[in-house]
Amino acid sequence: MNTIFKNVNLFDGKNAELQKNVWLNIDDVSGKVESLGTGKPPSANHSIDLKGKYITPGLINAHTHIMMNPVTNKLEYLSETEATVTALNNLKSLLKAGVTYIRDCGCAFDVDVKLAKLQKEGALGGTEIVPSGRPMTMTGGHGDFVEGIYGEAVWGHLTDSEDAMRKAVRQEFKRGAKNIKVMATGGVMSATDEVDDIELSLPELNVAVQEAHSKHMTVASHAQGNKGIQNSLDAGVDSIEHGIYVDEKQADFMRENNIFLVPTLNAPASISQYGRGKLPDYMLRKNDLVKADFFKNVAMAIKKGVKVVVGTDAGTPFNYFSDGTWNELELIVTLGATPVQALFGATKFAAELLKIDDLYGTLEKGKYADFLILEDNPLEDIKAIKGNKEVYKKGKKID
Repeated sequence: MNTIFKNVNLFDGKNAELQKNVWLNIDDVSGKVESLGTGKPPSANHSIDLKGKYITPGLINAHTHIMMNPVTNKLEYLSETEATVTALNNLKSLLKAGVTYIRDCGCAFDVDVKLAKLQKEGALGGTEIVPSGRPMTMTGGHGDFVEGIYGEAVWGHLTDSEDAMRKAVRQEFKRGAKNIKVMATGGVMSATDEVDDIELSLPELNVAVQEAHSKHMTVASHAQGNKGIQNSLDAGVDSIEHGIYVDEKQADFMRENNIFLVPTLNAPASISQYGRGKLPDYMLRKNDLVKADFFKNVAMAIKKGVKVVVGTDAGTPFNYFSDGTWNELELIVTLGATPVQALFGATKFAAELLKIDDLYGTLEKGKYADFLILEDNPLEDIKAIKGNKEVYKKGKKID
């Protein structure tokens, strides 16, 4: 059984140019691209004429927090049940928006790990997850949030030594995490620190990277201040998350060593736009203090050719799962990227970072048919991603 999509204008996520008058042959059983090309398509059980509409790969969001509710902004004293229900609702919103794969970057109770395991077993469909489980943080640092109805749990692992880090990474490996999230600096959303505070030490970060890489896991570093970014780069992390005070020398190093930047621009933009009078003063103060520098430094990194990957920090205040990925693409373009460069950040670059590029991220023979059908050309105007669309996951249309 197979389905042909014909008369397609294709952005395959691999090449910068739009391919016109293409057909895609999708295997209905495996959900993979069986073949694609131009000219006369092969015979098929079903044929769909798109009449010149546009197809792009499904979007990948490389930084989410599916346990968080961006409306209530409740971060502490969540039960595992509440976190799970919130996560399932957020996954539905992501898929409807055209986000077919995510990397979750810190989840209480390892809810993301448990849901990813159900997906692997075929018991749960929808937007797929590269899970990180509970993040690595220091006592009193960004991620030391109280969880559980009675305050019986902590959001992150409290890793106050090299041995504690080694044990925590191994625990997440045992449970099924595919990425390790480390908190190298303070953050906007934590009440007791500043964004340039050094939190995890370089020796602790070294252990995290050594343990993760020895077990085929990646490491994503929450690093906002310049020194914390440098510690993360010295330790050998795979991606810098946020990177507010990244400098030119660091950007050059990232480009030369294939280290990704996941800036999450939609997080500060959402706080600025919707948070006045609703969020704590410390959060607004820190966000106002860093936002201009943040956008300037990310623009510099884009200009230098750093691989910028789309991630939104979805779940943080007013940072919605329904439209945040589209907003992030637009923000990246406003900072100097072309629409193609921005889309690479949600397709092939993101898949490369998540180490799923053997089967996802681009539309090629043998890869899963995760794709969007759009009315307008996103390579001319990135806002086309926001327009009317049809979403397909593994060759099946999502209603």
